[in-house]
Amino acid sequence: MSKFELYNIVLKDITNEKRIYEFDLDDVYFKKIDSPEVQRGSVQAKVTVQKKASVYKLDFDLNGFVILPCTRCLEDMNQQIHYKESLDVKFGSKFSEENDIVIVPEAEGAINVAWFLYEFIVLNIPVKHVHAPGECDKSMINKLKKHLPSSKGNDEENDDTTLGLDEMEEDDFSTHNQFIDLDFDNLQNIDN
Repeated sequence: MSKFELYNIVLKDITNEKRIYEFDLDDVYFKKIDSPEVQRGSVQAKVTVQKKASVYKLDFDLNGFVILPCTRCLEDMNQQIHYKESLDVKFGSKFSEENDIVIVPEAEGAINVAWFLYEFIVLNIPVKHVHAPGECDKSMINKLKKHLPSSKGNDEENDDTTLGLDEMEEDDFSTHNQFIDLDFDNLQNIDN
């Protein structure tokens, strides 16, 4: 049994009904993925699959959290994950991507969603991820303040608020949905 066999969805067995697959993505899952961005967390993933003509529509719904170092104080923090995404899949002769549709070999008749789940989680992580106001490691914040350059007469420029050490800026809580180019060559070898 390969380490990601649990994430195989056999499409050829699905006719017109909807099928729901649920996955608990925990520390074991993230360690198996072995990617530096996220190595711990607890995310519940629900994948709804429905066949429409010759295309299978996969709807992903991810909820939970991942544990990341705070961008500001470097202490671990829980980053909430709430993400929905859709993926269209159809059969072909070999694994590829064509006009926003994932092609899987008809001979296999299945798709492994382990890497897709991980990529969707990573997409949901803001570039700047910091603790809520007042939750950063106080000793680290004090060290940062101590080593900040100071210039007399320009207090506004070095104000802790503009530097983001005492309060967070509005964009600290926003998520930045970024386009990500999925590496389909790695997807072919996911069972290795």
